Amino acid sequence: MTDSPLLIVGLGNPGAKYADTRHNIGTMLLDELASRISPVPASFAVHKRTNTEIAEVRHCGRRLILARTRSYMNVSGGPVKALATFFKIAPADIVVIHDELELDFGQIRLRTGGGDHGHNGLKSVTKSLGTKEYQRLSIGIGRPPGRMDPAAYVLKPFSRQEAGELIFICSDAADELERSL
Repeated sequence: MTDSPLLIVGLGNPGAKYADTRHNIGTMLLDELASRISPVPASFAVHKRTNTEIAEVRHCGRRLILARTRSYMNVSGGPVKALATFFKIAPADIVVIHDELELDFGQIRLRTGGGDHGHNGLKSVTKSLGTKEYQRLSIGIGRPPGRMDPAAYVLKPFSRQEAGELIFICSDAADELERSL
């Protein structure tokens, strides 16, 4: 058992307009994780000092701080850094969950460090933390069809078929994350 808390952040954009979009798969997974690791489903509360919503839970003896930023994806680094500072969490004990264009739809990858592949949320987190050495749980959303602009693609809702598969993808990704705790 470790006394060091683990910060798990699901990236996404705030508001109902973006709730079901590809860019918000990080927050979708965070909700799945919160519902399964706490005996009573974890409830999120606004943490005003960091402009985030957090739930604090224990899992396998470790304190977990589950968080979703209340800022837009492109500026999510500030709130992640504020949480890390407030809770005294080192970058190595941070997991950022995000959508990934470079992975096929539903593919999952957990790693430490690496490039941002043009992901503005990761760029912001890396800049704010001053390091790339934090954990990332990437969930594939695939490439946009044809010549569609990637920025427009990530802000579109999932297709009906994809939406039907999300419950399984989020479950598999939560399994992967739980195995790493």
